[in-house]
Amino acid sequence: MDFRTIVPVKQSDFKISYNDRILSVGSCFSVNISKKLKYYNFQTVTNPFGILFHPLAIEKLIEKTLKNSLFNKDDFFKHNDLWHSFDLHSELSQITLDEAISVANQKIEEFRNALQNSDFMFITLGTSWVYVHTNGNIVANCHKMPQTNFSKKLLSVKEIEKSIQNTVNQIKNINSKIKIIYTISPVRHLKDGFVENQISKAHLISGLHFFLSQNTEVQYFPSYEILLDELRDYRFYAEDMLHPSEFAIEYIWERFMETYISEECFSDMKQIDSIQKGLKHRVFNPESEQSKIFQEKLTEKINKIIEKYPFMSF
Repeated sequence: MDFRTIVPVKQSDFKISYNDRILSVGSCFSVNISKKLKYYNFQTVTNPFGILFHPLAIEKLIEKTLKNSLFNKDDFFKHNDLWHSFDLHSELSQITLDEAISVANQKIEEFRNALQNSDFMFITLGTSWVYVHTNGNIVANCHKMPQTNFSKKLLSVKEIEKSIQNTVNQIKNINSKIKIIYTISPVRHLKDGFVENQISKAHLISGLHFFLSQNTEVQYFPSYEILLDELRDYRFYAEDMLHPSEFAIEYIWERFMETYISEECFSDMKQIDSIQKGLKHRVFNPESEQSKIFQEKLTEKINKIIEKYPFMSF
């Protein structure tokens, strides 16, 4: 007797190898998958501008990057002793204005290089809710500014579809070979409200799938459906009841790996996993013969895998 339904995931026509470069942008769930890719030493760039929750924030920064429209002092404001930009995540905020501008423009260069040279791009959408500043601009991050400075708006399905279309067109114009995979974040945005969160996800799913129906070269990975329809239990959520638990992330990663990672990578991934665990191993007596043998074998494994993949580091 089966006690759960398995979300079917179609095998991808294209597979990721260790020679491929991967770019991942979007909500915090994109970071979860990127951490797994980085753990196994894939060539990965993740969210150069920090976490981006809604499709318009992603579209705007891609457009800014590809137009080489650099940040300047007018893009920043000071709040709580830090300089912020409404287009960037707070992890890029800096103590001085010059530092804030410099860091942001370095990220533009990093992002442009990643867009031009990546073989795969994963985009994770988190919410349809956006905040509109009193100046009329939609922001990527409010930076804990007073709520009176913003009004809240739900993006329509059509607005989301149009934003995704613009995003993909811009990416393809600079890198025609790149494979783009979209996914919806399973993270619950309950600060918006229970019903409002479901409406938000529904708009994302509808807008994205209207686009996908006309653009079959872009793929969809059902991370949202795997957590909500397959796992569908609070056991698979973290303590905050909003984010997926480590077990859920591991399970979704396994489904992702089955779908997108080339089987030729599996034996090397097993070796890298062994190395990573070895590096975390706590040695009680580094001078013992047993510890020295362990370290020699670990160094041998590292040298062997780096000889095969010179870009790797541990």
